[in-house]
This record gives sequence, structure tokens and C-alpha cells, in this order.
Amino acid sequence: MTKILTGGVGKTEVANAVRALDLDGVEVEVSSDMDAAMKLRSGQADYYLGTCHTGAGASLGVLVGLLGRPACHTFGRTVPTEDEVAALLADGKKVFGFSMDQTETVAPLLARALARA
Repeated sequence: MTKILTGGVGKTEVANAVRALDLDGVEVEVSSDMDAAMKLRSGQADYYLGTCHTGAGASLGVLVGLLGRPACHTFGRTVPTEDEVAALLADGKKVFGFSMDQTETVAPLLARALARA
């Protein structure tokens, strides 16, 4: 079972976009930043998808502070390719940030990649 936490401004929208995919073995939970960091640290969750208006700092600020930059990546306002996501997962990234206006594109792309990871 892969557990994905969502947070930030568009956390409910991201959770709904991932749930709509109905991916086998994927559980989604809406979370706060602090709760997500603690669950990721303790192994109670596997990944975090955070959103803000720009996808830059606020989408991951707390998680970068508590988990460290090596675990985190923000796409900002760009839409990643499947290959870019695969490379980030291979590099150990578990926390991803993006702009909330990219939710319908980025959330499904990430969720499918996380389900395969």
C-alpha cells in the first residue's frame, strides 16, 4: 500500500484528483504540513504532494525544514515529464510541490508514478 498525503492551499483538490484515478494500492489522505512531516518521518506515509499559488516555497516550506532539501522537490509552475518524475523518485525524493493551478495535470502524473514506485 502506498500512502500519499496532500497539503497546502489545494490539498483537497489534489486528494480528489488522485482518488479519481482509483489506483490499486494507493491511499490518499488530506494532511497539514506538520502532520505530514511527522508521518513521513515515522513511516506512516510514503509521499507528500503540496500545493501553493506559485508552487515555489510555501508548498513545501515546512517539509523542507523538517525533512531536509534532499527529500523534497518543487516543480513550481512547470509540468514535469514522466522521465523527470522517475529520475526524482530514483534520487529518493518523497515530497513534491507544485502550483495549484497545475493540479489536474501534475497530480495524476505524480500519483501514477508513485503507484508504480
